Formats: sequence, structure tokens, C-alpha cells
Amino acid sequence: MTPHLPTPMRRRVLCALALVGLPHAPSWAQATGFDHTHSAWTALLRKHVVLLGGGQASQLRYAGLAADRAALKAYLAQLSAVQAAAFESFSKAQQMAFLINAYNAFTVELILGRYPKLESIRDLGNFLSKPWSIRNVPLLGRTMTLDEIEHDTLRARGRYDDPRIHFAVNCASVGCPMLREEAFVAERLDAQLEEQAARFMADRSRNRYAGGKLEVSRIFDWYGKDFAQGHQGIGSLAAFMARHADRLADAPADRERIRGQAAPLVFLDYDWKLNDVR
Repeated sequence: MTPHLPTPMRRRVLCALALVGLPHAPSWAQATGFDHTHSAWTALLRKHVVLLGGGQASQLRYAGLAADRAALKAYLAQLSAVQAAAFESFSKAQQMAFLINAYNAFTVELILGRYPKLESIRDLGNFLSKPWSIRNVPLLGRTMTLDEIEHDTLRARGRYDDPRIHFAVNCASVGCPMLREEAFVAERLDAQLEEQAARFMADRSRNRYAGGKLEVSRIFDWYGKDFAQGHQGIGSLAAFMARHADRLADAPADRERIRGQAAPLVFLDYDWKLNDVR
């Protein structure tokens, strides 16, 4: 059973373990030395992510990652070693970076379990279970689903309240915001999330002003409330779009209409094809 010691006591125990040099510290104690730079994940991403459209989208070399699967599994083992008590001692930014990276890395591992014999992540599901509800993610001392990482943890109301996570978690699909070419890290998390949002909103294949309407990703249909209630008190989905008017349109009059929140929204079909380099 994992001990749940108060944070000050936990720190004292760790110091004592270090002083006496005990070789078998419990897993929650070992996890406090977790690499918050996520360097192993960054190394894999920089090697296998291919940027498209001037950096507004990306594809992943799954075949290359399959060859490096041992390195991926080693990183996943690092994530799985972190117990709930240690996670709660992380800063909020460290927690968010941890969860986003875990979601993305375990999604890649899920794909590799069937690759190359699939065209979409949805090929892994069936009429009883979607791939995101498969309980196969060993994390925080239990076996979780991808949905639990995203919806029950990252999106839990009152915990992080940052809709920009939707531009960071990657569902291995063409329609999804790009898989970033590096790991998310606490020290730069806000800047990374801002860049992910800017990249996605500037991708005219997925978000654009056309024919007097804003044609935007289906993500904004599914998670519109997150954008209205979350980060920086945006207030509404239209207000979020107004912040990105210059990315969504070229003509000054069109941009002003978006800023004035006068453009009706149309949600585009989602492309579930695997984001594979083939």
C-alpha cells in the first residue's frame, strides 16, 4: 500500500533515506527524483515528429518509433513509477506537463500495439469500448484510461481550468492539433500552450473565415464550454475566436467581424486518419 504522508513529513523521510543511504526507498520516494524535463520523450519526438505547413501541423514516423520502442517503453516506465502522493507534491505546471506528456506517449504506445495494421485510432475500439476507454495506462498507482487522464483529470473543473490543453493532447489523428516536437515542461508550459493554440488557429485547413462564416475544428463544438469558462476568463467561444482574428482571416473587414463576434460558427468534419508519415 502506498504511504500518503503529509508533504513536510515526506520531505523529512526522504532526507533521512538520503543520509543513511538506504538502497530500497519506496517507489513514492524514488519518484520525487522524476525528470521534469521529460528529456527521454523530447529525444523521441525530435527524432520522429515531422513538421508540416510551416510548423502548424505535424505527422509522426510510427515506423521509426516502432524501432525505438524500447526507449519509449523506458520513458513510459518513468511515468508509471510516479505514485499519486508524489504527483500531488508537484507544482500545478509540473502536473499539467506530466499528464499531457503521459497522454501523448501512452497514445503512441497504443497505436504501436497494432501498427501498421490500422488506418485510424478508432480501429482499436469496438461497439462496446472506444480506444480512449481501454483501461491499459499504468499511472499514479492505478490503471487508468486515456479518457480519465484527459476528462477526469486535466479537464476536471476547478483543477487546471485551461482549455489550451486541447491543443496539447494528441489523439493520433490528422484532425487533432499537432503532436508537439518536444515534451511539455513546467518552466515553459504557458508559452508552449500559447504556441500550440496559435499554430492550430493559424492552420487554415482546420480553422478559417470563409463565405462570411467561421469554419472551425469540431473540437470547438465538443469542448466549447471549456473555452468559455477556462483560462483567462475568456467568457465565450466567440471571444476566444476574436483573440485569433488575425490568424483566421486576411482581409481587415473580415478580421473586424471576427473581433466583433459577429461571424457565425460552422464546425468542420473531423479527420480521424492516422497522423502517420507514409
